[in-house]
Amino acid sequence: MSKVDLHIHSKYSGDGELPVSRILEMCISAGMKLVSITDHNSVRSVIEALQGRAGRNTGNEEEDEIEIIPGVELDCIYKGINIHLLGYGIDHTCKEFYEIEKDILFQEKEAGEKRIHLFQKTTGIPLNSTEILNVANGGIVTGELIGEHALAKDNAENYDVLKTYLPGGEKSDMPFVRIYWDFFAPEKPAYVPVHYITLQDAISLIRNSNGIAVLAHPGQTLSGNHSLLNDIIPEGIDGIEVYSSYHSAEDASCFLSTARENKLLVSCGSDFHGKAKPAIKIGDHGSLLDDKEIMSMFQIKRMGEKK
Repeated sequence: MSKVDLHIHSKYSGDGELPVSRILEMCISAGMKLVSITDHNSVRSVIEALQGRAGRNTGNEEEDEIEIIPGVELDCIYKGINIHLLGYGIDHTCKEFYEIEKDILFQEKEAGEKRIHLFQKTTGIPLNSTEILNVANGGIVTGELIGEHALAKDNAENYDVLKTYLPGGEKSDMPFVRIYWDFFAPEKPAYVPVHYITLQDAISLIRNSNGIAVLAHPGQTLSGNHSLLNDIIPEGIDGIEVYSSYHSAEDASCFLSTARENKLLVSCGSDFHGKAKPAIKIGDHGSLLDDKEIMSMFQIKRMGEKK
């Protein structure tokens, strides 16, 4: 498995599970060499990650080799589609990151009860809104959390709509996130819109904070419309997340060719979240490149200084 993973989520993502300290322990245990914690619209993990790494001068050469790149994953809109843009080597002290997070947190909290209501209306499954809100990470009720509560019901097996997500079902490998994709993603019955910045604004923010902008898992967000990538590249992205836990070998081969033809950085990331995506492990993104080749492309100073 690869020792480079540039797409990891902590508890600072609404659908993330683990604290930064635990993620660092897992990375060190796995012998990771280069990682980035890229939370959704939040840079709060950056200080903890850098401080945690700085405090690990153990004297063990292998443990002390791990490098951490400050990162973020911004939701943004391009031609009406919600896509994800990864920012690496950013200056996490830029106030704009915190303003974006504050705005999205407000919208997400407003959307929570609406999601619960729409899911109940669509499926006929009664849920206890108070229980869900009480355990919501940062007060954010995600589709994954609603799915988790629905599947935890004592009589969950009595609902035909849930059977495919229960053990033995076709979608039981990552049941919570698959419920999100089936019910809460755009154009799905329990979708509640959240307004994000434009792709161009996201690229500008990352660039202005001394970072580089990499398109995240295009095989998933572009829904097979690979031709749209040809429109996105001229907008000014610096790289493509070629290798992802969401990409087939065919996808990765296509994106690799596109990245090289356009002289873009090639990135790799598992999109690890913890229990929301239990089938995804840190370092599990299927890269066919030597880790050193990717590491050489990401020679970024840890604090997001000018490269």
